[in-house]
Amino acid sequence: MDLYLPIANLSVNALVIVALGLGVGLLSGMFGVGGGFLTTPLLIFYGIPPTVAAASSASQVTGASVSGVFAHFRRGGVDVHMGLVLVAGGVIGSVVGAGLFRLLQASGVIDTVIAVLYVVMLGSIGGLMLHESVTAVRVGRGAVPPRPRKRRHHPLVAMLPLRWRFYRSGLYISPLAPLLLGLVTGILTVLLGIGGGFILVPAMLYLLGMGTQVVVGTSLFQILFVTAVATMVHATTTKAVDIVLAALLLLGSVAGAQLGARLAQKAKPEYLRLVLAVMVLCVAARMLLGLAWRPDEIFSVELL
Repeated sequence: MDLYLPIANLSVNALVIVALGLGVGLLSGMFGVGGGFLTTPLLIFYGIPPTVAAASSASQVTGASVSGVFAHFRRGGVDVHMGLVLVAGGVIGSVVGAGLFRLLQASGVIDTVIAVLYVVMLGSIGGLMLHESVTAVRVGRGAVPPRPRKRRHHPLVAMLPLRWRFYRSGLYISPLAPLLLGLVTGILTVLLGIGGGFILVPAMLYLLGMGTQVVVGTSLFQILFVTAVATMVHATTTKAVDIVLAALLLLGSVAGAQLGARLAQKAKPEYLRLVLAVMVLCVAARMLLGLAWRPDEIFSVELL
């Protein structure tokens, strides 16, 4: 069933887009990530312009995060104090990211920049995830576990001034650390259409030293507000949000997330992370191939 996307200015098979959202939602439910970091590359592979793919993915992530935030609120898994600082940084980052987006769009290099950022980001994150998951699998099979860290948060975080107490997270650190983290996530949300969870969660664990019981809920809290702001910024400035595309993605992702959450209960977490790491590296390799591979004939004319 073909459907016209007014902002992307092309026709797509609606069932394919819904199926894509279903697959991303399935991964989101299984692996506990927002899925936006895979949505944008997959849309680009399908033929959606990168600018529209990035802007529309942000709105899809907003809708998909709502139910998760409420679920974590009910069980007390959200540090609202920390989340508000992250949101403040994310809002500032969204405004900065919108300026960079318009600047790159005006110079005609936005598509290439998006692809390069995805290759670098997915390659580095996928490599770290692969190393961590392989280590976890080896430990599960009887290998010697690595030494635990001596301190919860990173030494650079400990050096920052103006310390606050974040009681829910059990931290006494400078608010500048989560503010800067939110700033970076906000910029990436606007430029790439990601929720930022796959960057935010490891950073909250290993840089800020937050407890695992509040990391996912606080991350979703920040993602919900920042992606909503990023969507509004895109809609009012870059005009790249295709609401039809976002609605089709959301339709599939909501159903896929529920199915993925059920499947995740039947598999070991370390093996799930290993599969996700391999998938992320495969997407990065495909993006790199699209950047580096040059066809034999750039233009072709076909006579009918």
